[in-house]
Amino acid sequence: MKKIIPSYIRVPLIFAFVFAALEFFIDSGDRPAFIKFPMVSLFLIVFLFLLIAIEIVVNAVDKVTYHLLTDNQKKQLEDAQSIPFTESKFYQGIMSKLTRSKSVEQEADVMLDHDYDGIRELDNVLPPWWVNLFYATIIFAFVYLVRFHVMGDYTQAQEFDKEVELATIEIAKNATTAPDDMSIDKVTLLTDAESIAKGKEIYTNTCIACHKIDGGGSVGPNLTDEFWINGGGIKNVFKVISEGSPNNPSMVAWKNTLKPTDIQKISSYVLSLQGSKPAGGKEAEGEKWVEDAAPNVNTAVTAKDSTKIAEVPPK
Repeated sequence: MKKIIPSYIRVPLIFAFVFAALEFFIDSGDRPAFIKFPMVSLFLIVFLFLLIAIEIVVNAVDKVTYHLLTDNQKKQLEDAQSIPFTESKFYQGIMSKLTRSKSVEQEADVMLDHDYDGIRELDNVLPPWWVNLFYATIIFAFVYLVRFHVMGDYTQAQEFDKEVELATIEIAKNATTAPDDMSIDKVTLLTDAESIAKGKEIYTNTCIACHKIDGGGSVGPNLTDEFWINGGGIKNVFKVISEGSPNNPSMVAWKNTLKPTDIQKISSYVLSLQGSKPAGGKEAEGEKWVEDAAPNVNTAVTAKDSTKIAEVPPK
């Protein structure tokens, strides 16, 4: 039987529509749904198999039905299939409902008396879709007028502020999951109150068992004096907190637990404790650190100890 859309076009279109619908309605995060959820892939494979099977069955039924027709019926079928789609009754019926236009044979019914040098004017009605759309715009305008100008609903400025608020929330949400590219090469000392406060909060939750709440040290060394086992300065402290100490199992690596930016904040807080001299602090350990002689990890190692970060146990 004649089909408007061939099967080799119809099957991919239907499959693509179902595939797009699944991707739209299934929340799969940053990966396609058919990759993240194996059952989706299985469903798509089975669905495609069924589509092809249905097409094969329908085509077989059409062939069997055609061979059961008489010669006269076959000729009628061929004549019907030879008519272009735009001339079919189905198409003509749809266009008649959409436009309500008159055929050439019916033009006399809508002919006006106007005559311009032999050119006659027809009084065709407007297409129903155009008229209905016009009425819809009138209704929309009336509802809009009552809602926003009579009832005093939200203004455009309020709508803008609401969208900005939602965007700010979304930005903050994305910031918590965004890649953190802070590293020992980029780390710098933070001195603002907000960062120091955050560093103190993290320190309180992770470090006081070994270094005490005031940094005076217990299992771990004193963090408030000028002596450092592993070298002072923001880069050395960041490295020790991030990677831990191979010579001191008590000082574990925190890079798998804390974000690099959080390690930067806790490192800055630790350095802010310098000179606080808490009561009962441990005796100094390591060597006195002079910031002016701080090693530069971005410089190639050409001198014995001038640019190399110490690999000894952390402070």
